[in-house]
Amino acid sequence: MQYSKILLTIVLFFIPITIHAVEVKEYKLDNGLKVLIIEEHKAPVATFQVWYRVGSRDEPAGKSGLSHLLEHMMFKGTSKYGPQVFSRIVQKNGGTDNAYATKDYTVYFQLFSSDRITLSIDLEADRMQNLTVDPKETLSERSVVMEERRTRYEDDPQNALFEEVNAIAFKAHPYQRPVIGWMSDLKSIERDDLYAYYKTYYSPDNAAIVIVGDVNSEVLMEKIKGAFGNISPGLPRKNNLFSEPEQKGEKRVTLKKEAELPYILIAYHTPSFPDEDNYALDVLSLILSGGKSSRLYKSMVYEKKIALNIYSDYSGFNRDPYLFIFGATAFPGKEIKEVENYLYAEIEKIKTEPLTEREVQKAKNQIESSFIMEQDSIFMQAMKYGIFEMLGGWRLIDKYLEGIRKVTPEDIVRVAKKYLKEENRTVGILIPTKKVNSEK
Repeated sequence: MQYSKILLTIVLFFIPITIHAVEVKEYKLDNGLKVLIIEEHKAPVATFQVWYRVGSRDEPAGKSGLSHLLEHMMFKGTSKYGPQVFSRIVQKNGGTDNAYATKDYTVYFQLFSSDRITLSIDLEADRMQNLTVDPKETLSERSVVMEERRTRYEDDPQNALFEEVNAIAFKAHPYQRPVIGWMSDLKSIERDDLYAYYKTYYSPDNAAIVIVGDVNSEVLMEKIKGAFGNISPGLPRKNNLFSEPEQKGEKRVTLKKEAELPYILIAYHTPSFPDEDNYALDVLSLILSGGKSSRLYKSMVYEKKIALNIYSDYSGFNRDPYLFIFGATAFPGKEIKEVENYLYAEIEKIKTEPLTEREVQKAKNQIESSFIMEQDSIFMQAMKYGIFEMLGGWRLIDKYLEGIRKVTPEDIVRVAKKYLKEENRTVGILIPTKKVNSEK
């Protein structure tokens, strides 16, 4: 390891981390559109992002995958800019663009040299209100998404197991549905379904624009008002409120599928930000699985060689309570039950053996340092503010960091006992099957 890297590690551990102040200029148009602009003049580049408060949790029953399919269709053109024209304009001007849909929101973004960023204003304002949603394009893109589902989920044994675990962990909340949609639902989506969904959720009062880069906020806002200001608010829509009944017993699912090695997923219901337990759960996730020096890797991969790989994943950045997930692949020759039992033993150690201040502080510093690193990327900085805006307001960033800093070893033990318990878990086991030889 280089001396500079060693010095950075020492600094991160012993010196409290401070995030440099970021000035966020916030605006709101009469039609409800929120605009956040952060002027960063370090380099002549800028990112333009449009965030819509709609994801797979908002889809009507039997139409899972609407959000993701509509995200695809947003690149299929308007009367002003035909199919694929949007991306060609971006690329012709030296920019990049993309989009993605999640359980809770959908975001569209471009990255340009700062003198071209105003192109995004015209392009995004146009497709916010004038999307064509051609019936033939709908059928074509639906087939693309179905093939994407086939290759990424149905033909991938670990992803297929994740879908199974997620589906039985939730019995009432729409988080049980995959963002990409179930295949049977995708087959039923027609042009009118997409267009109605678009007109309901893709409107200025249900969106936020986030811009970060070498820009002049006053100049940009004049252009944004001119392009977006006359777009009418969307159709009346319900503020969908969902809750999941408390789980009162372990759930298990087994998936037999062609694979090389057995695999296990264990999911526990946990709260989401800004619940007070969120901070300790976030720190716990890093203690268990924050790199090769973490507890799970050292014990089960490096020392005991029971698992080929192992991880824990907790993200409290959801609109509703979600899951704390463990995943592990059995080491060749090891039984998956042995992996499961050792994993539970590591979880019990958290509950019964005192954590050191050093171990907790290291995990907290990892979380804070990631925020520092994101300041160097205008794209990641915009993403961070956009996510918090979707969760309730960008100012919650400060609340999150304050909560992380206050986490104690006692908090870690408390949340482990509260949530990582048998009656609150869902277990999925992948049992490998041999490849079927169809040749005679």
